[in-house]
Amino acid sequence: MDQVKFSREVMNIKDHSSGHLSQDMVKKLIQQSQEAKTQAYCPYSKFRVGAALLTPDNCVFTGCNVENACYNLGVCAERNAISRAVSEGHRSFKAIAIASDLDDQFISPCGGCRQFMREFGPNWDVYLSKPDGSYLQMTVSELLPASFGPEDLSMKKVFDIPNEY
Repeated sequence: MDQVKFSREVMNIKDHSSGHLSQDMVKKLIQQSQEAKTQAYCPYSKFRVGAALLTPDNCVFTGCNVENACYNLGVCAERNAISRAVSEGHRSFKAIAIASDLDDQFISPCGGCRQFMREFGPNWDVYLSKPDGSYLQMTVSELLPASFGPEDLSMKKVFDIPNEY
């Protein structure tokens, strides 16, 4: 990780490693997720979450959770970051780091966020972190095994199903 450049409030990180992320890159991504957490709007749960999403061209999009008085209208940090990246034209991702204030365990994405991440592929990295910077690395597939994704919609189906009502 040599440089960080800001472009339209999106960070670009230079990473000269191949394949998996370098240790420095992981640390930077986790740091960015922790910084995103500080922007969380969570007056009801008081549970701050931040996410930092890395694209193949090394852009980083951050997001935080945003709650709503009508609880089910809130948006999780992971979905916020992914939606932000998609709105800028990105459709594939290298990794996402997730941060919270949990001290005794690693933050883990909710089921809805796992499915949302899966929409963009099963084989990218997810870094579950603690405030001290320690982390657990998994893939989307490991978080959501035997998942349903876009490719399943093109599988052969039986369309002639009798109505038995």
